[in-house]
Amino acid sequence: MRIPSLGAHPHLGDVFKTFPETVRPLLEYHDLLLRGPSPLSVAERELIAAYVSGLNACDFCFGAHQVIAEAAGVDAAVFQLLLEDIDAAPVREALKPIFHYVKTLTLSPARASDAQAQAIRDAGWDDRAIHDAVAVCALFNLMNRLVEGMGVESSEAVRANQRARNREITDTQYRDFGRMLGIE
Repeated sequence: MRIPSLGAHPHLGDVFKTFPETVRPLLEYHDLLLRGPSPLSVAERELIAAYVSGLNACDFCFGAHQVIAEAAGVDAAVFQLLLEDIDAAPVREALKPIFHYVKTLTLSPARASDAQAQAIRDAGWDDRAIHDAVAVCALFNLMNRLVEGMGVESSEAVRANQRARNREITDTQYRDFGRMLGIE
C-alpha cells in the first residue's frame, strides 16, 4: 500500500503531520491508557501492545513497542516466545490468561468468552485490569490498521531511532512524540 502524499517510505510521524486533526486526542489516549494508573504495569501494557502488533504482523508497531517494553524492563527474549506459545512463554502465570484473551480479541473477536474473562479474574486480576488489557488490545488493533493501511514501514534505521527516542519511560511519552512532530 502506498499513499502518494506520504512519500515512498512513510513513517508514522509523516502520517500524523499530514493528517493532524485526530492526532492530539489519540496520543493523549495512548498516554492515559499506557502510562496512567492501572493494575497492569507500564511494562505489561507495552508488552500487550507489542504482542497484539506481532499477532497482526505489524512490524512497525511490534518493533516500536518491543523497544519501549524493553526500556520498561521486559527481557528481549520474551516477545517471540510469547507469539509462539503463550503457555510456555517466560511471563508471570497471572498474565497468561490476559494474553489468551487479547489473542482471541485480535484474531477472532466474536469468540471472546465470559470464561476467558473469568480466567483472568481467577488469576487475581480485577475488572479494571480486564478493561485495560482489552483497551490496549483495541488501541493496537486500531494503530496496526492505521500503520499498515497508510503504508508505514519499519527498518533498522527506524528501530534505532525508536530506541534512541524511547530510552526513558515518561508519563507523556506519546504526547511528547506529537510535540516533537510539531503537533501541539
